Amino acid sequence: MSVLDRFRLDGRVAVITGASSGLGVAFAVALAEAGADLVLGARRAERLAAVRAAVERLGRRAVAVRTDVTRPEDCRALVDAAVQDFGRVDILVNNAGISGERPATEETPEQFREVVDVNLNGCYWMAQAAAPVMPPGGAIVNVSSILALVTGGLPQAAYSASKAGLLGLTRDLAQQWTPGRGIRVNALAPGLFASPMTDGYADGYLEAILPRVLPGRIGRPEELAAALVFLVSDAASYITGSTLTVDGGTHIA
Repeated sequence: MSVLDRFRLDGRVAVITGASSGLGVAFAVALAEAGADLVLGARRAERLAAVRAAVERLGRRAVAVRTDVTRPEDCRALVDAAVQDFGRVDILVNNAGISGERPATEETPEQFREVVDVNLNGCYWMAQAAAPVMPPGGAIVNVSSILALVTGGLPQAAYSASKAGLLGLTRDLAQQWTPGRGIRVNALAPGLFASPMTDGYADGYLEAILPRVLPGRIGRPEELAAALVFLVSDAASYITGSTLTVDGGTHIA
């Protein structure tokens, strides 16, 4: 196998949550370009049809399933759909997530729990559902955030806590599943990337934070998607329990 061949995903099946918009779309397209068939999950089922069509235009197969990752039964149904239609699950990308910018003295218990339920608990339910049907050589990537490691100057306690929790979850699942099942578990920690989340930032925030981004710009979705393809491919076959920061150096600035 050549070096470039190690990045190919031909014959593999990837499940992606949060696949209806933003970075989830970029992930789906990149995995399809690398050769994978896709099982797409998101709460906004009507948007999944367009992502499915984009994957199919690349010559890959795709299935779309309405999925709320806070419901373990929905997570199992998404994995069941993958097995029913493709017979296997090789890759799980835990991308579903929500944000919330609220001062800690004002955030309600319900608001805090909602963010943690989607961003952290949902990843756990998906991993629980997928691992039993994944073969040796499978890969799970949890999409965390650079805010798991540094602050971003916004009141985001629930978001930061949930994304930091994902890093601990990643390490523990790698310790459990890499030796016994041959499943690698890693995390991505993105910095600022163009997405619906960055579109919602208050005026002036991006300009204020850019001095901490060494290239002086926000990231392009395809740059993060390339890192994802690396982590789930055989090119990263000796990497597990790790967090890959893709943040333009924000964590050292």
